[in-house]
Amino acid sequence: MTSGKQRDARWTQTWLSGARAAGADLGQPGERLGLPGSGSGAVAGYGRRLVALFVDWGLSMLVASLLARTLDWSPSQRSLWTLIIFGIQAWLLTGAAGTTLGKRLCGIRVVRVDGRPVGLGWSLARAALLLLVIPALLWDRDYRGLHDRAANTVVVGL
Repeated sequence: MTSGKQRDARWTQTWLSGARAAGADLGQPGERLGLPGSGSGAVAGYGRRLVALFVDWGLSMLVASLLARTLDWSPSQRSLWTLIIFGIQAWLLTGAAGTTLGKRLCGIRVVRVDGRPVGLGWSLARAALLLLVIPALLWDRDYRGLHDRAANTVVVGL
């Protein structure tokens, strides 16, 4: 028989540790999508995705800064154009090639769950939701943000 203090500590630890600690079998990310657990085609982790995001954002800032010099933009205009350039490159490059420059450098790409190419239409929906930021921050157990779920896509390793 355990004391009440030990029983309470276990409940708290389980609650704070999440569903896995409570005994829920969630499987590997991507398993329920039919993706491998590791290697090429496996769901990409958070680290590579964040690095790719920073690379893509940095390239967008660079392009906006170069344009700002020639077009005499204010800092607020340059910030707005950084966002616009980021959205356009995320839309066009993901739709056409399945990857942006940052994702390519990090060895990841965007694919449709059903195996078809992402395409410009779904890529536009994905990029628009990405620009809203909040949908990209809400992830499921397969590491898919709401922007990925809406476009039926997943980010995987090359």
